[in-house]
Amino acid sequence: MTPWQSRTTVLTKRMADDMKLRNFAQATIDAYTYHVGRFAEFLGKSPEQASAEDVRSFQLHLIEVRKVGWSSFNQAVCGLRFLYRHTYPREWVVKMVPFDKRPKTLPEVLSGEEVSRLIECTTNIKHRTFLLTLYSAGLRLNEAAHLKIADIDSQRMQLRVTCGKGAKERRVPLSPRLLKELREYWKQYRPVTYLFPGRTRDVPLAPTTIQKVIKASTARAGIERNITPHTMRHSFATHLLEAGVDLLAISRLLGHKSFSTTMKYLHVRRLHLNSVPSPADWLPVRQLPGWAAPGAADVSVRSDGRKPTTD
Repeated sequence: MTPWQSRTTVLTKRMADDMKLRNFAQATIDAYTYHVGRFAEFLGKSPEQASAEDVRSFQLHLIEVRKVGWSSFNQAVCGLRFLYRHTYPREWVVKMVPFDKRPKTLPEVLSGEEVSRLIECTTNIKHRTFLLTLYSAGLRLNEAAHLKIADIDSQRMQLRVTCGKGAKERRVPLSPRLLKELREYWKQYRPVTYLFPGRTRDVPLAPTTIQKVIKASTARAGIERNITPHTMRHSFATHLLEAGVDLLAISRLLGHKSFSTTMKYLHVRRLHLNSVPSPADWLPVRQLPGWAAPGAADVSVRSDGRKPTTD
């Protein structure tokens, strides 16, 4: 998303300053100011003069005209709520601005063999090592992109994640295989600051680059599903759960704020799904179609359900 600095209105600067005072992430500032800017365009006047009915009309515009997804809709709501709670406080109740109902979908997960095939089909060593880092440490795309050389602790076999969601720092195990691949990668690229630099050494690798890479690698690997960089994180969590790792430990490794967020992986683990029997397997054999008792003659049945009598 476009950095907020490119939006030069007084409203944008004031709102951005309010978020910086509360230590909001750069991406959050960019997103909130973007949506509030679109709200101002929709109104044709300053949001300072807006009413609760104006906000409601904008929400209907997002759904009916722009047809945005639930994520963008709720992001816009968060931006408006911040605007009218902190930047321009309103007398009307901000809580009346509703969120969209998020669809309950299960995460897409790759098998171990598919993960291996996907990584092998990534020809560029930087991109291949990046995907391996996503999977082996269960990182979000932004977290992996902002890893620095100093974040690798080969003595304690840990990775330090400093750009976690909510500005939370955490440490995750450093896989011996990943360490070996990182060393091979470093010999070729010699990164200085960021572990995976972008066009220049002082900026991280762009998320769009990895998104394009994983799409191309998915096609080469013959995986006919919608795979994203976040799928590697989902696969990491599910494979640990299937291996018997404690759910609370997985939650800590993923950096989840709520334990209930991690519990969704219970619904996609293979051991759980494969162990559930079908009730059809419990039916007595005589109730299955075409069943006949051994040695029984083929006897017709009358319309009233009784067997015909024989002389």
